[in-house]
Amino acid sequence: MPAPDGAPRRRDERSRVQRAWNGDASARDGPVYGALDLGTNNCRLLIARPARDGFRVVDSFSRIVRLGEGLSRTGRLDEAAMDRAYDALAQCADRVIRRGVDSSRLIAVATQACRQAENGAAFVERVRKGTGLKLRIIDPVEEARLSVEGCLNLFDPAAEAVLVIDVGGGSTELSWLRKSGSEMKTAAWLSVPLGVVTLAERHPEPEGSGQAWYEAMVADMSAALAADGFEDPEFRRLYEGGQGHLVGTSGAITSLAGVHLNLPRYQRDRVDGLWMTRADCDAAADRLKAMGPTGRAAESCIGPDRADLVLAGAAILDAVQRAWPSERVRVADRGLREGLLLQQMRLARRPVRRRRGRGRGRPQTAGAAGPET
Repeated sequence: MPAPDGAPRRRDERSRVQRAWNGDASARDGPVYGALDLGTNNCRLLIARPARDGFRVVDSFSRIVRLGEGLSRTGRLDEAAMDRAYDALAQCADRVIRRGVDSSRLIAVATQACRQAENGAAFVERVRKGTGLKLRIIDPVEEARLSVEGCLNLFDPAAEAVLVIDVGGGSTELSWLRKSGSEMKTAAWLSVPLGVVTLAERHPEPEGSGQAWYEAMVADMSAALAADGFEDPEFRRLYEGGQGHLVGTSGAITSLAGVHLNLPRYQRDRVDGLWMTRADCDAAADRLKAMGPTGRAAESCIGPDRADLVLAGAAILDAVQRAWPSERVRVADRGLREGLLLQQMRLARRPVRRRRGRGRGRPQTAGAAGPET
């Protein structure tokens, strides 16, 4: 597929991205690490071994559980939603045991649904008692940082600015990064309490759909960005000068990419790292609108579980693109889980530290199970 500027896509760029995800297949077997992310819509697990350029995936699991269904109306997690999430988490616990992931190398986090719900902490305790999984509810700052870390090798090295957008079920995290020397540094971040589930519940799809319904979702997200958004003249200058790009990570955005590519079935190796233009995103969203709920449910890259959510995700991306115009969006089939894994592996590589004082003392190592403080 050609790059957005019309130049032929370089094969070595695609292979570089895939190597960074899969690591070096010839790497020796090492300890296995696990990262579990319980979101508002999905429950995801990734198990991997460190490798030279990243990590090598051993096992993965993903299930739509809609833990946050009805949360925006009641302020509580629904019993049926908790049961769905619990069943998925129990399967994750079984996989962790079968793959031999030591408890010190497993990190499990919960995000917006458990943060927001009155009974979120009680559900986390139920999971701990029933499955042995110790979920930690993380705040939006950490969620945004981990999503960025999982996508770092998708940044265009020539870019001066990058905006990472992580569309979740209950919230959307945005991170603005600007080049400082040879590295990208976070200039600002924002967590908007609108995700695909909350936005879809606020704007139920009317019969016959229509542009007005879609535009209402875009306007809702646009208003949230305008109220709390980031403004920086230098960052905007870089964007307006074509020196910045977006990175979009979420099931809704990867589904949009699958529709754009006309994939007969979802193929991660074709979606992850894909460059899309603004026109590509608009055309894919238009196709989804024209399909209607039944057509979207039959689409191989969407399915019935996402049929009522994918256009909410497209509307969120559209609102961000209108606020921060960029001709290039890089699609990421990665994010928080990958950030958790890379963080753990980096911490585990830190050199041993010895206590000062009399005697030899005991070696102190940086822990691999939790985030940096």
